[in-house]
Amino acid sequence: MALFGTDGVRGVANVDLTAELAVDLAIAAAHVLGEIGVFAGHRPKAIVGQDSRASGDFLEAAIVAGLTSAGVDVYRVGVLPTPAVAFLVKESNADLGVMISASHNPMPDNGIKFFAKGGDKLADQLEAQIEARLGEPWDRPTGVNVGRIIADEGAKERYVNHLLSTITTKLTGLNVIVDCANGAASSAAPIAYEKAGATVKAISATPTGWNINENCGSTHLDNLIIEVKKAGADLGIAHDGDADRCLLIAKSGEVIDGDHILNILATSYLSEGKLNKKTVVGTVMSNLGFIKSMQSLGITFEKTAVGDRYVLEKMLESDLSLGGEQSGHVIMREFSNTGDGLLTALQVMQVMVKSKKSLLELASAMQKYPQVLINVADVKKDKLSSSAKIKDAIAAAEVQLGSKGRVLLRASGTESLVRVMVEANELGIAEKIADSLAQLVRLELK
Repeated sequence: MALFGTDGVRGVANVDLTAELAVDLAIAAAHVLGEIGVFAGHRPKAIVGQDSRASGDFLEAAIVAGLTSAGVDVYRVGVLPTPAVAFLVKESNADLGVMISASHNPMPDNGIKFFAKGGDKLADQLEAQIEARLGEPWDRPTGVNVGRIIADEGAKERYVNHLLSTITTKLTGLNVIVDCANGAASSAAPIAYEKAGATVKAISATPTGWNINENCGSTHLDNLIIEVKKAGADLGIAHDGDADRCLLIAKSGEVIDGDHILNILATSYLSEGKLNKKTVVGTVMSNLGFIKSMQSLGITFEKTAVGDRYVLEKMLESDLSLGGEQSGHVIMREFSNTGDGLLTALQVMQVMVKSKKSLLELASAMQKYPQVLINVADVKKDKLSSSAKIKDAIAAAEVQLGSKGRVLLRASGTESLVRVMVEANELGIAEKIADSLAQLVRLELK
């Protein structure tokens, strides 16, 4: 099985993802990038950040040890969102970035993701080369050729200033509650929203190292919904553990997901003449209601595999300005080449202020199709594509739904499970088909 998934290397920290593996990954990455000329003519430089997991401390130490032993100078930026690391790589002209995070996964997990020069996620082929080079013999630098470690104390301030530079309208008058998932957004997000002019209350913003994503953040919205309704706030913002995405909560408690957010931003981009080629990029998980909304506006919808790296690939390939995922990853190439939950929230709030509309008014422009998602765990996900019975069941369901729905089964790229997704114009139909397919997956892939 490949070590790298759709978003770096992930696993249970100190079991799957050990200090030894982290050292080896860092060394192999330095060798691969060095050999393709990234370090040519200068002393190599890396940015290393992490989310708030306790295991991030030993993994960061291992990554830093590996890189410096391979001759790379490391700038440690501490606990910051994943998109902050991507920004800092580009801003400082660093040769690579490393983010230690398992995003929305439970606390015992952790992950390592690499960014290339310029702040883009490392290409699949380079990840494959890194994996192939793990543990190989090598000539170690000595003396002045070993790397140094520098603490970058101003990294957070520069990232926040970058975020503020993307908006042209003060957010004065907006009352916001932000759920920071006890993760990487805990410090930066409240500061950014306050400096933008909003009145901000932060919840789940006291990370202990053990409480990241624990009944909070974008995967557990109940607390934020209660707080928004109780305070009568204009909106709630829910980040995941590494803050590369966000979901929103309307004043009345409705969840505004990534498809709604992308619809709001696409409509705004279109009206301002910023939507390049009148095209938006989504994924196979994008809601059918979003796709139909784009069609009604004369906007072309381009579809990719799940993962913001694939959304970005399509955007770069076709020179497009906006794309994203239902999960809340949104990429605005005008400002960034990666999903950034803080940037997304700021841009939506700016649309609210400029349009003088509530979040729910903006979101209601898109009618979401009922969608049922069942995660089937403890199955042999690698056998999904080879099951004839599952293929036949999917085909039968697609015939039943016709143009009024769709079916998607896929193996998760970050967790050991198969995701069964069914959309239909009626919730009952979607539930019945999804339940039937999930039962078949359990039987066939056990």
